[in-house]
Amino acid sequence: MPTRRSDFSRDVKVERNPVVYVVSDSMGETAQLVAKAVLSQFPGGNVGLRRFSHIETPDAALEVMKAARDQPTMVIFTVIIPEVRDVIKRQADKHGVPLVDIMGPALEGMEQISGESALLEPGLIHKLDERYFQRVEAVEFAVNHDDGKNPKGYRNADVVLLGVSRSSKTPVSMYLANRALKVANLPLVPEVATPPELHRVPSGKIVGLTISPAKLAGIRKLRVRAMGLPGQTDYSDLSRIQDELVYAQTLYAELGCEVLDVTDRAVEETAALVMNLVGNPIDPGD
Repeated sequence: MPTRRSDFSRDVKVERNPVVYVVSDSMGETAQLVAKAVLSQFPGGNVGLRRFSHIETPDAALEVMKAARDQPTMVIFTVIIPEVRDVIKRQADKHGVPLVDIMGPALEGMEQISGESALLEPGLIHKLDERYFQRVEAVEFAVNHDDGKNPKGYRNADVVLLGVSRSSKTPVSMYLANRALKVANLPLVPEVATPPELHRVPSGKIVGLTISPAKLAGIRKLRVRAMGLPGQTDYSDLSRIQDELVYAQTLYAELGCEVLDVTDRAVEETAALVMNLVGNPIDPGD
């Protein structure tokens, strides 16, 4: 277990054998990986490994370095808080403690080639990891609530997309899910009643998609052809499509939701417009 600052009084202790201290103002996982890679090259097994996480103040750093100077210790550190780095480096120089700075040279090099200054904020990578897992969760939600599945989950959705078949509901749902938005979608068919759960969703979270009848007829004809079905079908019949779109518009009015025309729009454009409509615009850099 990594040692936190509040544990120093009982956990910073002198070892008889050589030891590697892993010190970080965040979790210390990066430095620990480097330490383990180094230790693997020394199979004698007599070198210990201690990890000190969240070393965020000069006093905390000083306590760790006091222990390091009293035994054969190498310190591998990933610290970006300037005043904490200074204590570690000064104490190591003063007492001859071998020191490996993982982050410092990389930060300096990046500042040199980019012309920007580092944020110097500990733990940013874990915030990025958290964003990744939010996206994974959102994608799972979109899959589990695609095409009308699991309407009881609508209450947990950030957005519920409505539309007739082939109005780009699923592609837009997945695009938004990859931006960590939980999206459900429901296909609208005049002969099939909408689930009661839909009518309990706030109208501000619902977006109804519509499309030009002629455009949709063309899309559906291609779909029918791809499925190997012969000739004209109700699915691609223009009159039937017009009836479906009228039904959808009537439902949108009943729900009081926003309506978005997706005719000739790319999925990315539609997704951005959806998020603007529900008050959660996509970051252009996302």
